[in-house]
Amino acid sequence: MNTPTILVAEDEDLMRAILVKLLCDEGYRVLEAADGKSALDQFAAEEVALVISDINMAGMDGLALLDQIKMVNADALVIMITAYSSVDTAVAALRKGAYDYITKPFVNEDLLQTVKNALAHQQLFAENRYLRRELKRQHRFDNLIGTSDALQAVFRLIEKVAATNTTILIDGESGTGKELVARAIHYNSDRSDGPFVAINCGALPENLLESELFGYVKGAFTGATTNKRGLLAAADRGTLFLDEIGEMPAALQVKLLRALQQREVTPLGATSPVKFDARIIAATNRNLEADLASGRFREDLYYRLNVISICVPPLRDRREDVPLIARHFIRKLARERGAEDKRLDGEALRLMMNYDWPGNVRELENCIERAFTLSGSVIDVDVLPPKLRVVAAHDGDVAAQVDDLEITLEDLERRYILQTLERFGGDKASAARVLGIDLSTLYRKLNRYKAEGDEPS
Repeated sequence: MNTPTILVAEDEDLMRAILVKLLCDEGYRVLEAADGKSALDQFAAEEVALVISDINMAGMDGLALLDQIKMVNADALVIMITAYSSVDTAVAALRKGAYDYITKPFVNEDLLQTVKNALAHQQLFAENRYLRRELKRQHRFDNLIGTSDALQAVFRLIEKVAATNTTILIDGESGTGKELVARAIHYNSDRSDGPFVAINCGALPENLLESELFGYVKGAFTGATTNKRGLLAAADRGTLFLDEIGEMPAALQVKLLRALQQREVTPLGATSPVKFDARIIAATNRNLEADLASGRFREDLYYRLNVISICVPPLRDRREDVPLIARHFIRKLARERGAEDKRLDGEALRLMMNYDWPGNVRELENCIERAFTLSGSVIDVDVLPPKLRVVAAHDGDVAAQVDDLEITLEDLERRYILQTLERFGGDKASAARVLGIDLSTLYRKLNRYKAEGDEPS
């Protein structure tokens, strides 16, 4: 770790010399300035971790210097020193953004402890900022794996809706990654610094789901020994993700609708409502329109939630993404277990690409984890679940002709498309249907292959 640089701004020569020696003896790199202007110039030119400034300086005083430093870097750490134990002066410095203040004469140990506390605070702040950036990065699109047209359409829709506060309804089969889509929307939005709060509406009994969503006050029911903040309020300035919204009981649907309309919630046992500002993203694997017809789901709540709909495609409709997703999970497991990376055998890949994956990406992940655990350096057919091994193979499938995934995904896709077209005798409509892509997309890819000198045989 680099030695922190501390800038000392003090117009009294003796006091400045004392401070500089004290800090240098502790191993810090120290810059010194005899006035506010010189201090500001050095702060702008150097990478300064902490500024220690006297408040009472001629010319630009310490409070004015504090203002200027904060204009350069709002997160800068500044400790103020004053010969006057005036509460008003100290409060003014703290209100302007100073980390702390000390009074002259000071005890050396007290000053050094304040410096250590300030630098520790800065380190924690930097680590927190880094973790937030990593969290945002990880939940942008990294966990939504695939280059298929179907998934790219989802990406484009996420980018359009993320900048808004519009309520979103995500539709898709179990295991397709609906929560990943919700997180991608949140972490690409202006609410990304706020909380992302998720709850599965089908995993809790009605009374517990109600108390989780709306909260309660002490004494509201037997066992309510403290106040509990509900998730609607906890998601304030962030996003609330209501997974499996179609499983919500009818009575709670009415209460949720009222809360969304009024943007306030009344905890169980409370007499006054609590305002909240949370974006709502709901998800379901049910056919809600059929549930509307049967009366199982309220029509008014449906239209309140379904302002914009995002449909996450099942894995069987984007088979060309299977190699990339499989490779992603293999590498992830190798990192997590501190193990060597493993190669995926071509025959195993062929079976995986021909399988329909009713459990979608979640099932594929479980399959890879099982295979990774049971295999040696190569994941082959023998370690795949038996249900994959009985899937009928397509003759001439491209996956059977690759030994591993060292080739690029683009090359694999090209081979798969060209050989599928050959299998159907050049019938582009049939090939596009099996590939799970639009006919126009197939024509576009074939034109590119032709331009690159790789035409179908």
